[in-house]
Amino acid sequence: MLPFIVASIFVLASAAGWMLLFPPKRRPSPRQRRLVLLGAGTALLACAPPLLVRLLRPRQMVPAFDDSSRPVDPQIAAVLQGEQLVPPPPLPPLAFATVEVELLRPMLSQADRDWQRLDKDFARRLLVVFNVMRERHGYEMALLEGYRSPERQDRLAAAGSHVSNARAFQSFHQFGLAADCAFIREGKLVISERDPWAMRGYRLYGEAAEAVGMVWGGRWTMMDFGHTELRTRDTAA
Repeated sequence: MLPFIVASIFVLASAAGWMLLFPPKRRPSPRQRRLVLLGAGTALLACAPPLLVRLLRPRQMVPAFDDSSRPVDPQIAAVLQGEQLVPPPPLPPLAFATVEVELLRPMLSQADRDWQRLDKDFARRLLVVFNVMRERHGYEMALLEGYRSPERQDRLAAAGSHVSNARAFQSFHQFGLAADCAFIREGKLVISERDPWAMRGYRLYGEAAEAVGMVWGGRWTMMDFGHTELRTRDTAA
């Protein structure tokens, strides 16, 4: 559909330009015809690359998880409305400073994992997700990072796009409305996307997060499977 629309607009614009430059009673000279054709060709070449990128770009999505209009799970909705959940016991600081974790998540040992600094509504929804993952799917989860100061956000961005693409106040972390989470297996953090067990967990985590009205980073072009955020009216772009 998109190529047809773009081609139609191009044809109409070219025809309109021709009529404006050369009314029916005015015959264009060969030089004028060449200039018009050159201009049209240049415009077409300028439009072609972004159009091809848009058409040929693959959809990056977790396999078998591309339905963006999932109905709210009634059991999850009931928990969200009722039970008051408490954060899980914190892991020891050394769990976030291992070589494996540092390779996957640079500077994670300096992250803020205080649940009290998160937006209350977001924290409540995230705890429901943690509960669903544990009770329904058997996954224990850990908060890797919640609130993030503007200064830390800029430091992460300065470290490179493999760490963060967002600068200060371009992330929901600065508002306490985002969290990065991972799994606990045999007392250790499991973050790697190459682990089939973790990837299954990320898919289930995404389902549960969206069921309580949060946005899951696994749907993004630059996929961030452990990330969830709550977009409110005050902060949504």
